[in-house]
Amino acid sequence: MLAHERLRAWELGHELTLEVYRATERWPKQELYGLTSQIRRAAASVPACLAEGAARRGRREFRRYADIALGSLAEVGYLLRLAKDLSLLEAHDFDRLDDLRRRTGGLTWRLARALGKTGS
Repeated sequence: MLAHERLRAWELGHELTLEVYRATERWPKQELYGLTSQIRRAAASVPACLAEGAARRGRREFRRYADIALGSLAEVGYLLRLAKDLSLLEAHDFDRLDDLRRRTGGLTWRLARALGKTGS
């Protein structure tokens, strides 16, 4: 098992990515290169950044990648809301995905905090 695979934040980020991909399969084809692509890339960025950060040397580098993952989670949050407001996502799907995003964010934030400040 690789180092990042032991992280619950990575595990939930991977689950979020899979769920985003499943949810966007039903979106209109005209969104394939727009909102569908954007939200998929943002979601996949979360576990990818955690994996890359875990493979880097030192806590500072890892913290930087955890911070990037947090930014991607914020982007996913907005894009989920946009999809709901455009009626691409039903309310119950939005709630489920956003809950998963928030749980992933909480774990990622705690991980980043435990890794310490990037400026130190």
